Amino acid sequence: MSMVYYDKNGIVIRDLQPSDAQIITDEEIAQGWQATIDKYEMRLRHQAEGKSIALVAEWNGNIAGYINVYPDSKWGAYANRGYAEIVDFGVLEKYRRRGIGSKLMDLAEQIGFSYSDVIYLGVGLHSGYGSAQRMYVKRGYIPDGSGVWYKDQICEPYRDCCNDDDLVLYLSKHIKEAT
Repeated sequence: MSMVYYDKNGIVIRDLQPSDAQIITDEEIAQGWQATIDKYEMRLRHQAEGKSIALVAEWNGNIAGYINVYPDSKWGAYANRGYAEIVDFGVLEKYRRRGIGSKLMDLAEQIGFSYSDVIYLGVGLHSGYGSAQRMYVKRGYIPDGSGVWYKDQICEPYRDCCNDDDLVLYLSKHIKEAT
């Protein structure tokens, strides 16, 4: 049975279930995103292996968003330091501006801070990530200082890269800043 983390005002946040993977994939494709079910199947595996907490949000019974917390992330700017990472956060476009993303982030931060005093995340740099970039700054996340990353490695100065989903800036938030 799926654990429910939040249930109020039409928003339910619960564990990701196998049946959710295809629904999310289909919805993302319908809104023009490049999506495959592989990513969600991997999140389900990681959740089953105890590597992550994979959450899905419903709006009035419809899948509306998702977020994942890796309590001891093995990649990114703070890899292997025992810090929690928020990975793959999204709210489907037709469900935005209802507080779903904020609730997902609230829960992800609560979970992350229960494991470590630092939470971090990587945010894409192209315009498709504009609303996420603004949200993270408003929530107190700051650049970690390592610069831009491309394909899971620091992008050295003057190195060629592509402004795609693999070009990210890592941001972090410390528990002292969250209180």
